[in-house]
Amino acid sequence: MNGPIDIFKAVRSFRYAGAGIYSLFRYENNARIHLMACIAVVIAGVFFQISSTEWCLIVIQIALVWAGEAFNTAIEKLADLVSAEYHPVIKVVKDTAAAGVLLMAISAVIVGSIIFIPKLILLF
Repeated sequence: MNGPIDIFKAVRSFRYAGAGIYSLFRYENNARIHLMACIAVVIAGVFFQISSTEWCLIVIQIALVWAGEAFNTAIEKLADLVSAEYHPVIKVVKDTAAAGVLLMAISAVIVGSIIFIPKLILLF
């Protein structure tokens, strides 16, 4: 009897996660910017026929940036709930969470540059 119940819980948790992903891309401007960058990178990857290893690196970077954006959004929403008014500690919390996303985005740009700049140079 435990098996089916666990499966239903897992399906329900995937549904909640899906709602979170929808909310992230529907309401968060930075997540939509990252989505546009992702689409551009995927198109470039197809165009340049990057290797399986390069695809793995790109997919990992995309997932890290999106996960970072999701964590940042969750922290910001929770911080707003805890303190709707300005609070210096909440500011530090929000700024630090945003810094985490920025660091991941910088990493993604570096990895993308390592993969795509040589291919762009060969193109011209």
